[in-house]
Amino acid sequence: MPQPTAVAADYFQSYSVVGLLAVVGVLFVAVAFGAGRLLRPVVPTPEKLLTYECGVDPVGEGWAHTQVRYYVYAFLYVIFAVDSIFLFPWATVYARAGYGATTLVEMFIFLGFLAVGLLYAYKKGVLTWT
Repeated sequence: MPQPTAVAADYFQSYSVVGLLAVVGVLFVAVAFGAGRLLRPVVPTPEKLLTYECGVDPVGEGWAHTQVRYYVYAFLYVIFAVDSIFLFPWATVYARAGYGATTLVEMFIFLGFLAVGLLYAYKKGVLTWT
């Protein structure tokens, strides 16, 4: 049986490797940013400080009206896309012996939550395109 101190030493040695790798990564990023700051030219002119987009000179105010409904559709898509990812691990567990009924009930509960969320979005009028 291994000594408790030897087990603890192996345990902390694996964390020391991760810690050393994290320190090296932070140093690498710091050196890269520092080198970029030292090597870049700094010549500010009024033209460089103007807002620039697609070669068109800025006209008017910087504030624009944004349609929130596009973000809502994107958010709903992301929610259901991420939720559909959970179907694949469920399918692999469902195929195992002894887990069929339990995972089937769990998945229908999960799909029920999704259906309630979709019904809520429909009732709130989020899914109407106007």
